[in-house]
Amino acid sequence: MSDQPIQHTVSFRLVHAPGSDQERDFLDVASGLADIPGVQNFRQLRQVSPKSDHTFWFTMDFADQTAYDAYTNHPVHVAFVRDRWEPEVTSFQELDFVAL
Repeated sequence: MSDQPIQHTVSFRLVHAPGSDQERDFLDVASGLADIPGVQNFRQLRQVSPKSDHTFWFTMDFADQTAYDAYTNHPVHVAFVRDRWEPEVTSFQELDFVAL
């Protein structure tokens, strides 16, 4: 278990058309993840490079592994993954970083 700060990131693509109401709704609901205890510096970014077919990137920081685990198991996160992420995300890559 890491006692170091963790940067949790995920890049992804949605099933929804770019600029659609469904895309906006997904992003609006996802912004609520920032309210889960332990989440720091939550950001939603649009990917603009032609080198990737992922269109969005979420990033957030956690003080340590304990905070990250609490987020992962939090009922709001679990419900979001089940109800929104799994049916609406077509491709993703999740990466978690600690400082060297």
